[in-house]
Amino acid sequence: MAKVVTMGEIMLRLSTPNNERFIQADEFDINYGGGEANVAVSLANYGHAAEFITAVPANPIGECAVAALKKYNVGTKHIVRSGERLGIYFLETGSAMRASNVVYDRAHSSISTATPDQFNFDEIFSDADWFHFTGITPAVSDGAVELTEAALKAAKAHGVTVSVDLNFRKKLWSSQKAQMVMTRLMQYVDVCIGNEEDAEKVLGFKPGNTNVTSGELELAGYVDMFNQMADRFGFRYIVSSLRESHSASDNGWSACMMDGKSREFYHSRTYRITPIVDRVGGGDSFAAGLICGLVEGKDMKEALEFAVADSALKHTIPGDFNLEPRAEVDNLAGGDGSGRVQR
Repeated sequence: MAKVVTMGEIMLRLSTPNNERFIQADEFDINYGGGEANVAVSLANYGHAAEFITAVPANPIGECAVAALKKYNVGTKHIVRSGERLGIYFLETGSAMRASNVVYDRAHSSISTATPDQFNFDEIFSDADWFHFTGITPAVSDGAVELTEAALKAAKAHGVTVSVDLNFRKKLWSSQKAQMVMTRLMQYVDVCIGNEEDAEKVLGFKPGNTNVTSGELELAGYVDMFNQMADRFGFRYIVSSLRESHSASDNGWSACMMDGKSREFYHSRTYRITPIVDRVGGGDSFAAGLICGLVEGKDMKEALEFAVADSALKHTIPGDFNLEPRAEVDNLAGGDGSGRVQR
């Protein structure tokens, strides 16, 4: 069992029921989630010691967010109570050709005003094996950039493997700001995860003529892009999820990965996911599955197949958290995608 630390913002999610538009909704479904929190839940679900680092307000809503993590055996002892509010995001789930829509209400949230001196990073990372963060956290505020870099420095000082999911969010910052900040943070990263938009908007790399809107993937472009990223940043692994968006309800889902040293490249099997129940958290479950595979000593191909199967199944579960039993992920990764009733 490995100890994996993740750090970011956990938010209150308010989503419209039954694919309603915001203007139709008289009520919202309530969940809690956020990129790094979702990763922690997945890893705890698969038996690893997952510790989540964040700040929440010292009020009942902040405690509800902490309770949501504790319910799934995520470690919460280093969560700080500070700041004024928990961030909120509103989700309008799309269907067919209508895209999903997210509205953020997270300005001045607790994590955006947290400072490095509130956290004992030496203690947090003293027995950790892995640290995971996403590009969402430094996008929240300049203070969160400082907090993220302080955590990264401490993690590397303790010899911890670091992964990042680039996760560009255009509603939080510009591509120019993202590249300025994230390029500097890449010096601490061993495993870089993202997709084609993330690579372009966050780090300035583009995978050839790939067009996910039309479902056209040019794998040779990813090989070239990964080689450039390995040359510039020295990543141990470079990984990209590959989503072919036929519609909001119908996606092709696979991934590719390169060993930054040997330059071996591998493309996983592709899953056709339709109808999609909830795609939010799909990328986080992919990152968690990859981390799970690598910390357990799987080779690159096995780890990637586990991650893709894990995230494909997440698309069938409502809410941010992925709660698939390990056996079901193993079965799908092994080729059983029949969906037959288990009796």
